[in-house]
Amino acid sequence: MGYTRPVMEDLIIIGAGAVGAFIARSLSRYELSVLVIEKENDVGDVTSMANSAIAHSGYDPEPGTKKAIFNVAGNKMFPQLAKELDVNFGQVGTMTVAVEDEQIPMLNDLLERAKKNGVPAKLLTAEEVKKAEPNINPEVKGALLCPTGGIVNPFTLVAHAMENAMDNGVKLALNEEVKAIEKTKNGYLVTTDKRKLEAKVVINAAGLHSDEIAKMIEPIDWKILPRKGEYYVLDHYAPGLVNHVLFPLPSAKGKGVLVTMTTSGNYLVGPSSELVDDKDDTATDTMTLANVKAQAMTLVPKIPFNQEIRVYAGLRATPSTHDFIIEPSKKYASFINVAGIESPGLVSSPAIGEYVATKLVAAVLPLKEKKNYNPCVRPYVKPLSLHVDERNELIKKNPLYGEMVCQCEKVSLGEIYDVLSRSVPCLTVKALKKRTRAGFGKCQGGFCQPQVIRLLADYYHVTPLEVLYDKAGSQIVIDETKKEAK
Repeated sequence: MGYTRPVMEDLIIIGAGAVGAFIARSLSRYELSVLVIEKENDVGDVTSMANSAIAHSGYDPEPGTKKAIFNVAGNKMFPQLAKELDVNFGQVGTMTVAVEDEQIPMLNDLLERAKKNGVPAKLLTAEEVKKAEPNINPEVKGALLCPTGGIVNPFTLVAHAMENAMDNGVKLALNEEVKAIEKTKNGYLVTTDKRKLEAKVVINAAGLHSDEIAKMIEPIDWKILPRKGEYYVLDHYAPGLVNHVLFPLPSAKGKGVLVTMTTSGNYLVGPSSELVDDKDDTATDTMTLANVKAQAMTLVPKIPFNQEIRVYAGLRATPSTHDFIIEPSKKYASFINVAGIESPGLVSSPAIGEYVATKLVAAVLPLKEKKNYNPCVRPYVKPLSLHVDERNELIKKNPLYGEMVCQCEKVSLGEIYDVLSRSVPCLTVKALKKRTRAGFGKCQGGFCQPQVIRLLADYYHVTPLEVLYDKAGSQIVIDETKKEAK
């Protein structure tokens, strides 16, 4: 059998985190063939999943840096973006808190930086902070309030951005890892662990591994350093523990240990911030978490850690350049690196996607807008957000919305089937958990996980033994306890 030349794509995007998803969404506006390749079994499954879920206002980055430019631009996009992508977003505002008199000059410096970055901000007195945040450290000296900061659901943000891209024609390949890239006369030959592909343009949005991808084309003078952050997740504790995202004053390590509510009603406390050697190291440890707890309690002394339901760690792709890397390679304008997108990367991603499409890709490919481009996803049915009468009417029309799968988070069978029907595949227990919150509650899937496994098995026509929690080899069911008699 002779050699079959692969189909030439206009673009291949390597990586389906927040950055890759928003680049894909921006490019889906144009008459282009776009393929996204992701080595994990789901989109947004690494850095974009395990972060602070904050839409930073942009007061903190050094003025003039890419971090500052894209943070501020991305933040301005979020209210409209949340509507188009049907993502939970709350513009609750952020407070950066001083608990010592010596820190007040730092607040003044941050206020000046906010002004230079074009971010609305104002200083609050100790009395104003205490009035807005009754549970704050009573020794508080003042705070910087940035009202445009907010909280967002990072799981659905990435999934819905990719869904919108796919609804507009983008293709997605999950569980496929790029192994080599070769420059050719007409573009690039991309070799994965499954096949060979060709593309006119390659966009490297591979997160923690973006330096490894970049080296496949040419030597580079930068590298990606994995920085680990560990967090506590608290249950749906009574509203009002905090009313804003509370930050300590930032340091060279980052924005520090924050205390915040989430869009789901939980609370997050964290992260730590330590460089590690292993790009897959998401283990937590007791000493680090104890330090996180101690730092958080300097902001809010009475955090109810008895409401903890889990801890987790995430990895950030810290660039050796100390700024986002968003540029073509030195040798080829058609190979675009989008790397080192650490915090505030989540909020910056929509603006980065627009810039990559309209500036960097437009410089090497003609962009013709589609007449039928739709920026909106099909609206999601959210029974918990409805008035009880509306919810009852919904259940009358479709009883599946009254059949609970996850009692902790009140996730119905109708919501799960809706998610499974979308264009982005939901192949694993973890993927379904991120989309619907089934398994995110106090029991952490102890009661609903068997039903979720059965639902996935039935939907994808496999046995429960083949259903994965996340990565390859992560089967939950390892054998049948009762076998049918033959």
